Amino acid sequence: QLAESGGGSVQAGGSLGLDCEALQYTFTTTPTMGWFRRTPGNKRELVAAMWGDGSTFYLDSVRGRFTISRDNAKKTAHLQMNNMKPEDTSVYYCAAERFGLVVKTWAEFDYWGQGTQVTVSS
Repeated sequence: QLAESGGGSVQAGGSLGLDCEALQYTFTTTPTMGWFRRTPGNKRELVAAMWGDGSTFYLDSVRGRFTISRDNAKKTAHLQMNNMKPEDTSVYYCAAERFGLVVKTWAEFDYWGQGTQVTVSS
């Protein structure tokens, strides 16, 4: 399981950062790293991802506010969340796909974290 840290509570307009570590895994190529969150309908939506080639994906509602980054040597990924909104409140999950493929659904990833709560108050 991936190890997540960060999260917590913040007021609208504030910032939070989430970190993910994959130290226990050995990757033969640069993996895809992603962050999911639960929707009000209890589904998991991909919020941001960085594919193996370094290109990125962002959910429309977070583009320009959230930034995903990673340190390949340290096997870590970071999600910086700025100008947060109450609708960003959710449980956030880190995920990794072993081969650096362009994947966007929960089932297409190989490893997942336990989730960390993010709460944004108005």
